[in-house]
Amino acid sequence: MSYDLTKLPIRSLLRPISEAAVALARLYERIARSTVGEGFLERSHFLEAHASLWVDGELVHLEDLVLHDPLRDLRAPTHELTIARDILKTRRRISAHPPAWALSAQGLASLRGRAWPAASLGEDGEGVPDGNVEVSDARVWVGEAEDPHNDGLGDAFAAIDAVLARSGAAIEEAKRPRRAKNAPERDPFVYDLDWDEDERLEEWQAVLARSQDLPPVLLAIVALDVWNEIAVLQNAPWLGRLLAASILREGAVTSGGHLVAINSGLKAIPVDRRRHRDRETRLLVVLRALTIAAETGLQEHDRLVLARQMMMRKLEGRRTSSRLPELVELVMARPLISAGMVAKTLEVTPQGARRIVQELGLREMTGRGRFRAWGVL
Repeated sequence: MSYDLTKLPIRSLLRPISEAAVALARLYERIARSTVGEGFLERSHFLEAHASLWVDGELVHLEDLVLHDPLRDLRAPTHELTIARDILKTRRRISAHPPAWALSAQGLASLRGRAWPAASLGEDGEGVPDGNVEVSDARVWVGEAEDPHNDGLGDAFAAIDAVLARSGAAIEEAKRPRRAKNAPERDPFVYDLDWDEDERLEEWQAVLARSQDLPPVLLAIVALDVWNEIAVLQNAPWLGRLLAASILREGAVTSGGHLVAINSGLKAIPVDRRRHRDRETRLLVVLRALTIAAETGLQEHDRLVLARQMMMRKLEGRRTSSRLPELVELVMARPLISAGMVAKTLEVTPQGARRIVQELGLREMTGRGRFRAWGVL
């Protein structure tokens, strides 16, 4: 597929790009100085994983995802719930690494589940030159200690040469990107074996390389549109949205480890517009989704700040050994909490966990009599 960058509708995109950039900058400037910034980030991981499944036409319950994350499920996890947890873990990995990691060769290989040879990495995790030791070079420094009158060392040197040769061949083989060692072969009933993901990824990277002069917001929406058009990965279309968010982070549109909640914005737009045949419409939809994500994020942030202030008022006059302050921080970090999660985090009994939850006045969110979960509205 040839993606023509010369015919981008720049004029119609200029105003939406400016609006999205300003909204995102306002959001992440507020988050960077907020007392609930880290909690906002952690909650956004869960909400984004939930919204990503929605965008792809699947549905998982948020409380099930929160309980599945620490593997404290109430029932056997579904296939969709497993995918949601993969998205959750991937977002955490990207946000924990430097901004440029996700789009690097090492990052893409890791995110796709491909093995990356540790031998080709330096101490800082970046690639280093091959630096293969030639056998002749080895013989030079080893030969300095060789006694020309001692013919018995010849066999030892020959053994060293053989070991160096095998090591060099093993290093070269390890440097080639390949399937993880224990990864199963793909089932033709599930996968299209003619679907060359490596070739499609190279095509996507080629378009990305030609787009490096574009502003970060425009580059991100183009990268996402190309990813969807090429359909790089058969069973992970959600990775393209995470990479687009990583481009915005690398372009300093967002701050710290925060990734834009693209899925939360796309969720508010009808599917026929998200998958429109016209490229200009699709690009405008993604820009609108970024603006919606920023506006929704501001509302969520203000709600969390207010909720934290109200809960902190209930701590006045409490003993210094009270566990309620720790419970407040846990509530701020998670969309939902269960008695088991509280008991494990605060190191109390399940009965004690339910008691202090009642003291804090949290609202029960599931409506169940057993296996309940609490959260902040």
